[in-house]
Amino acid sequence: MFVMSAGIDFYPLGGDPKVLAGYMVRNKGFLPSGPGEIFVQRKQLKAIIDSLLPACTEPDLDSGAQFRAQAIIANPPSLGHAHIAEALGIPLHIFFTMPWTSTREFPHPLARVSTSAGYKLSYLIVELLIWWGVRGLINDFRKKKLKLSPIAYVSTYRGSISHLPTGYLWSPHLVAKPSDWGILVDVVGFCFLNLGAKYEPRKELFEWIQQGPKPIYIGFGSMPLEDTENTMHIILESLKDTGQRGIIDRGWGDLGMFLKASDNIFLIEDCPHDWLFPQCAAVVHHGGAGTTATGLRAGCPTTIVPFFGDQFFWGDRIYERELGPPPIPISKLSVEGLTNAIRFMLQPEVKERAMELAKKIENEDGVAAAVDAFHLHLPSELPPLSVKDTTVEDDKPSNPIDWFFWVIGRWCCPPCSPS
Repeated sequence: MFVMSAGIDFYPLGGDPKVLAGYMVRNKGFLPSGPGEIFVQRKQLKAIIDSLLPACTEPDLDSGAQFRAQAIIANPPSLGHAHIAEALGIPLHIFFTMPWTSTREFPHPLARVSTSAGYKLSYLIVELLIWWGVRGLINDFRKKKLKLSPIAYVSTYRGSISHLPTGYLWSPHLVAKPSDWGILVDVVGFCFLNLGAKYEPRKELFEWIQQGPKPIYIGFGSMPLEDTENTMHIILESLKDTGQRGIIDRGWGDLGMFLKASDNIFLIEDCPHDWLFPQCAAVVHHGGAGTTATGLRAGCPTTIVPFFGDQFFWGDRIYERELGPPPIPISKLSVEGLTNAIRFMLQPEVKERAMELAKKIENEDGVAAAVDAFHLHLPSELPPLSVKDTTVEDDKPSNPIDWFFWVIGRWCCPPCSPS
């Protein structure tokens, strides 16, 4: 409904986002930590992969309008993107919120490598591990669905995207484009939905914010929590120790279910971050790319409590830029650690650095830059639509920015949705 509310066609991929999120938290990423997790992973991945071809070729589920993709915009974890593009003979452009192109400047986000000598190698290792884990699913998909030849186990294909045009959706003022990334790679800037522009806050929330100093936001989005009660205890004690008011976002972890009424705490659900964060003194969250970007644009000092994957990457970037303390993994969250983190964020010089970056981000237009990058790398001619598909072509948005998101809407991958 969210995608369709913007006037964009939507075709859902398979997989259950909550099951996938739970798996990622338990295993700290894509790779299973034990035999019992393998079945969960493969079932979810197979559901996603099997849904890819219909998303590019089947009629719209609601209107019945015919559709056939002329290009694909995808992210690496969707796994089947290159194979669909090969089968349909259409161009593929990668857009993603975390680095997947090998570089000597930082490690792959799914590899916790501490020495720079291993940074570039970490990308190859992650590619190989993922490829070996999904090879059977991919080759079955290629043979049965796409009528393509299987890929050999020892093939040079490992899921690499180095030969594909790739756009990274973060601000170059936060993470500059590495010097060893070539002309096929663009760092286009953060892309924001600006949901807060039309948001009308509840009267109780607005009045509570106005009644005292700016609060600390604390929330972990779609991350499930193993011990919600203990996590809530840590949050409340840390706010008490620092004398701060707090806005607690319930999220998928059900924060606040043990919350007692307090003048210094406000519990929220489904509030646009781009409206809320400017009302806050600082933010504490899981480090999802979208949440991180919105907090930085609001000029908020940030503490990241990573659960898995690129959340550690963003936590490291925040700390390197002195916009917040070192990241605190959720497994190591404590009253002392969170109390010290809040005190760090409340230092005037940290706020000053955050505001300087916010001004730079505000002057960027990541969406327009992404559209430009997409068009730049398109071939001179796209595959023609069949006669029965011409009515779909007439329904496409004429504005290039709307068209960019229209393509993304047809290729929506649940495990990589913004958080």
